[in-house]
Amino acid sequence: MVRRVSWEQAAIGAQAPAKAKGPYELLERWLLMLAAVVLLAAGIGMRTPTPSDEPRFALVAHQMVASGNWLIPHRGTDWYSDKPPLFMALQAASFKVTGDWEIAFLLPSLLASLGTLWLVYDLGRRWWGHRAGLMAALALLCTVQFVFQAKRGQIDPTVTFLITAANAGLLRHLVLGPSRLALWAGCFAAGLAVITKGVGFLPFLILVPWWFARRLRWNGLAPTGDGAKAWAGGIVAFFAAMALWLVPLALYLNTHRSPAAQAYLDDILFNQTFHRYVHPWNSFQPPWFYLEVIATSWLPPALALPWLVPAWRTALKGKDARLLLPLAWVVIVILFFSLTRAKRDVYIMPALPMFALCSGPWLAGILERKGAQWVAIGFLLALASVTLTIGTQGLIHPSAWINRFVTARQLEPSQARVIWWSLTVVGAWLAGCAAILRLRNAGLAVLVGLGGMWIAWGVVMAPVLARASSPARLVDRVEQVVGPDSLALVAWKEEIPLGFDRQLTDFGFVTPWHEQLADAIRWLEQAPQDRWVLVQAAVMSPCVREDMTTDVGVTSGRHWRLFRLDAVRPECHGGEVPTGRAESWGDIDRLP
Repeated sequence: MVRRVSWEQAAIGAQAPAKAKGPYELLERWLLMLAAVVLLAAGIGMRTPTPSDEPRFALVAHQMVASGNWLIPHRGTDWYSDKPPLFMALQAASFKVTGDWEIAFLLPSLLASLGTLWLVYDLGRRWWGHRAGLMAALALLCTVQFVFQAKRGQIDPTVTFLITAANAGLLRHLVLGPSRLALWAGCFAAGLAVITKGVGFLPFLILVPWWFARRLRWNGLAPTGDGAKAWAGGIVAFFAAMALWLVPLALYLNTHRSPAAQAYLDDILFNQTFHRYVHPWNSFQPPWFYLEVIATSWLPPALALPWLVPAWRTALKGKDARLLLPLAWVVIVILFFSLTRAKRDVYIMPALPMFALCSGPWLAGILERKGAQWVAIGFLLALASVTLTIGTQGLIHPSAWINRFVTARQLEPSQARVIWWSLTVVGAWLAGCAAILRLRNAGLAVLVGLGGMWIAWGVVMAPVLARASSPARLVDRVEQVVGPDSLALVAWKEEIPLGFDRQLTDFGFVTPWHEQLADAIRWLEQAPQDRWVLVQAAVMSPCVREDMTTDVGVTSGRHWRLFRLDAVRPECHGGEVPTGRAESWGDIDRLP
């Protein structure tokens, strides 16, 4: 018999933390973290960075270690101004500790994701009790976007952790406090988020629903106490965190005045922040884009929304500020990023932990309802059918779409078979979990099923895809041709330098391609007998004769060739690259 729980009962049950159950709670708490470590760490150290974002950050971290300059990020000879340096510095520090780049480029994401998970559990436990905190953490641990990004060497898991830490500090002060220490720690975390991706101000938006709740006398708010003094300290902590980078940066730029330094400062402080939000130049999406993200990347917890919304409505009618503050903040963050034309799914990832927190008190009750159990099992079976269909089709009779996928990913037949077999096994695993655990244990079936899927992804599929897209084979061919001679890059991609163990010459990354080629020709003229240039084949014309170049293959979806000075047409000597078609090369994203 399934116990029916009304939303009034659920709301009342969520009003106060449950009494402690001693060692059982402690055991469940550490089992949660152990399961998270196994799930999120599966596959770490087994692959290299894969395009598009991972090689960029890894290359910057490599150059930090090689140059000793951790203050100004560099991508080749260019100053890298797209993002502040903290995340790349964490990757570099991870290498200093582990001595292995295949671990180091993923380690910050792993640790940040584990920290985020703990913060969600801890907040839920403090507000609504151990069971609510545990359910909130489990909801986060099985969310597609959270787990996928935790296994990537990208900046977003670290930003999400810092913003969640800032939220936790602010909420503990505003709801459980007053607590100066929690507030100051939260403000400091927000400052660190600013020098990670620039969005560290987002946690302070929680003051909007707090002001509303305080004005209307909602339940659960902490007394203000000496609010002015506490917030003064918080402001100091916020700017102190940013000053860890901005003050040394200002001193460095003051003693190294140059056009490059000024361009770096203008870009990172203004162009990549306010101007990018108001006048974006890529990643255009419609206003409703984040509804699509929630409906796909926030699965499976998003499937509980038909039951969560009535529960939230009841709790909000009871003026529960503990729910209002994080839930309203989630809505504000989604609206904030919806107002700009540039949208990416990871932009709203920092809102995901607070969404999971708000679902924690009610998930157990929802999973006792027959309709929710059918939805959970249906989700598992739908995922199983998709993976089984793709896997078996790839093994038996590949479709046109599968063949295009294999070609685009540069998969060898043996590698493709590993992917198709893995998908087939994962599909069978998901279906088996649904069949064995059935409706009564639908929540457990989802956790176990997705856990197996993500372990297979981390240990088998992701390493195979990384090997297929790796520049290792191209690097081997280049080394055989070039030998001990010097090598320069033109129109290069970030993953290319990561494959070499030698010192390379480049002429900028964002520099227009025809200017890079002109500089490369002048570089060749200085020592024509022992210098080579590796270039995208599409960039050579009209200056380089293809019949006098060496084909070294395809990687990163581009065709690459080697040439020396004797392949350069006479009219291009001296770096006199013709205009006309060459001028169109300035758009580095134009070629496929």
